[in-house]
Amino acid sequence: MRPTITQIALLGALSLGVASAHAADNFVGLTWGQTNNNIQKSSALNANLGNPKLDKVIDNSGTWGVRVGQQHEQGRYYVTYENVSDSHTGYKLRQQNLLGSYDMFVPFGDFGTRAFAGATLGLVKLEQESRGFKRDSDIGYAAGIQVGLQQPLTKALTVETGYRYLQTNASTEMAPHGGAKVGSLDLHSSRLPYLGVNYAF
Repeated sequence: MRPTITQIALLGALSLGVASAHAADNFVGLTWGQTNNNIQKSSALNANLGNPKLDKVIDNSGTWGVRVGQQHEQGRYYVTYENVSDSHTGYKLRQQNLLGSYDMFVPFGDFGTRAFAGATLGLVKLEQESRGFKRDSDIGYAAGIQVGLQQPLTKALTVETGYRYLQTNASTEMAPHGGAKVGSLDLHSSRLPYLGVNYAF
């Protein structure tokens, strides 16, 4: 049974509720990175479409994200929304992530720098929007880990660089307009190196 939009909203609300019970400072942030996807194709899709390079559709593709959460000296809880869309040789895919994460902080160096490492759970929506094919979408689950470095610039403003790996089970089907299904594709995993800025209040 696939999650609904209502369940997506509940995930965000629950994550924020957990955060408010443990954290002292609210924060909001923006991220920008490059997503690379591992797409698994069905044998029928390879046979009918000549082994299409769907791994190349979202490949080092620009990805923006917004996040909100709460943090304390030892770590942070936050919810992130991300969006990436790209095309390659006539194929187009869009990926949207809604993720709840927790990171632990570890001081690193003498300038307030701290390393972080944590885990992520959430939902991923994969949309197939290729020209000449019926649009199709699916919402799947995601689980992953992330690591990075964070540097405070002021008491409220920090910048960070990070890397996240997600495993997912979202999948879509491909069918020409007016035709039958020719195969399916599964989003097996995503990798995202990113830069971010956070503002605490």
